[in-house]
Amino acid sequence: MSQKREASTDDEDRLGLQADCSNCFGLCCVALPFARSADFAVDKDAGQPCANLRADFRCGIHTRLRERGFSGCTVFDCFGAGQKVSRITFGGQDWRKAAGTARQMFDVFPVMRQLHELLWYLAEAIALPPARPIHGELRRALDGTERLTLGSAEEIAELDVPALRHDINALLLKTSELVRAEVPGRKRNHRGADLIGARLKGAGLRGANLRGACLIAADLRNADLRTADLIGVDFRDADLSGADLTGSIFLTQSQLNAAKGDATTKLPPTLTRPAHW
Repeated sequence: MSQKREASTDDEDRLGLQADCSNCFGLCCVALPFARSADFAVDKDAGQPCANLRADFRCGIHTRLRERGFSGCTVFDCFGAGQKVSRITFGGQDWRKAAGTARQMFDVFPVMRQLHELLWYLAEAIALPPARPIHGELRRALDGTERLTLGSAEEIAELDVPALRHDINALLLKTSELVRAEVPGRKRNHRGADLIGARLKGAGLRGANLRGACLIAADLRNADLRTADLIGVDFRDADLSGADLTGSIFLTQSQLNAAKGDATTKLPPTLTRPAHW
C-alpha cells in the first residue's frame, strides 16, 4: 500500500492549524513565561508583555531574534491557536483595550495551543492510507477536539487536556504501528531513549520508533528517517544535514526549527526549511 498522504484531506483538516500572526494579539509574546537562558536573553513572567512586542502586536526584532538571544522564539509554534483565541474565542477583543479579559485570554491560549497540536497530529493520521482501518476513530477524535476549541473561554480553561491527550495518543500509536508495519525488515525501537549527542551519522532508522526520544545535539547527518515515528522527539541542536525525513510521521515545524540542517535535508511536504539552516 502506498505511503503517500492524501493531500486534499490533509490540507482541508489542517486549515487554521498554522500560525497567522497578523490575526493574533501577540499572545505568545505575552501569555507565556520564559527564563533567561541560551534560548532567551531575559526573564519574563506569564502575562507580562515582552519588551520587543510593538503596539501593532508584531515583534520589533523579528528578523534578528537569534542574534539578539531569542532563539527560543524562532522555535515556538502555536499551531494556529493564537488567531483562534484572538478572533474566535474572544471575538476580536484586543486585550490591551479590553483589559478585563486579558488574564482569561492568557490562561486560555496555552490550552488552545495543546488542542491545536492534537488536531495537527490527528489531521496527519487521517491523511495516511495505512491508517484506513482506524480512520473512523481518528475522524471522530478530530471532530470532537475541534468542537472543544469552539467552546467558551470558561469551558476551554477547564478542559482536562492530559486525559484528552492520553486518549488521542492511543490512536496515534495505532496509526504509527500501521504505517511502520509496511516498512520491510527490522525496525529499531528507541522510544523514550536518551540519545543526547549520539553518533548516528548515516544511521538506518527507516520505520523506527523514536517517540519521545531525546536527540539533543545528536549527529544525524545523512540518516535515513523515512517513515520513522518522531512524535515528541527533542531535536534541539541535532544535526539533520543531508538526512531524509520524507514520509516521517508526526514531525512538527517546531522540532525542525530547533534542529540544524542544510539544503540537502529532505523534508515532508507539509513542513518548510527553517530560515536559519
